[in-house]
Amino acid sequence: MEELLKQENKQINKELEEKEVNELVTKEDQNGFLNSTVGKIINTAIDLGLRWVLPDFVENQVIDVKNSLIKGGLKEGINKAVESGIELGKSVTGILTGKFENISQAQNAIKNGGIIDGVSNVLDSAISASIKNGWIPGNVATLIRQGKNVILDNIATNIETEFVSQLDNVEKLGKYENNWRYYYNSKDFDGMEREYQKIKDRLKELLPLEATIKQAREIENIHLLIKNNGHNFNLSEEQLQLAGILTA
Repeated sequence: MEELLKQENKQINKELEEKEVNELVTKEDQNGFLNSTVGKIINTAIDLGLRWVLPDFVENQVIDVKNSLIKGGLKEGINKAVESGIELGKSVTGILTGKFENISQAQNAIKNGGIIDGVSNVLDSAISASIKNGWIPGNVATLIRQGKNVILDNIATNIETEFVSQLDNVEKLGKYENNWRYYYNSKDFDGMEREYQKIKDRLKELLPLEATIKQAREIENIHLLIKNNGHNFNLSEEQLQLAGILTA
């Protein structure tokens, strides 16, 4: 049994060392998260907006209108608007490294990146293309244009709400990490496991940031070492140092 535990610890140490080689957070990680999050917010707002501006349409008719706009370049245009908006926002707010250090930096970049104006232009372009190709009638296009500001306001509001949620998630993550450390000091692995799962779940909802990932990674390193040590808290000084070094 002792030999088996040694082998398992060697394996986990190897996995932890491999993690050290890679950056904790990359520009691509952050951009991918923001592209996906903001993209979903915009898509949902357009779906709801179309239902609002076309109240007499049944669900299938609304879907057909949305599909026509997509054929007119809506989806690709939104992707480009978000991508360019993030990069412009970084430039305007002085993010020279290409990576955000905190939620507020990302929030300011999104605000100053002109994403709402970009989406407005994309909607105009998609509507015009849909009319030109006969995919939607002129009266429907007029209704969408008349309700466009409502859609854009909804997008802006929901983006703000998302960043409020991000800040709340950071606070909750800190709480779960403190709880984990309490259970660790109490040598209560069951309590550690509960908080560890909460930490993992919360990280999935958070913009990847160097500081938050570093703290969570240290907890993960120690947690896995103890788990693979048969829930034995008697780790060597070398193992504990390794867990800290890997997030330094």
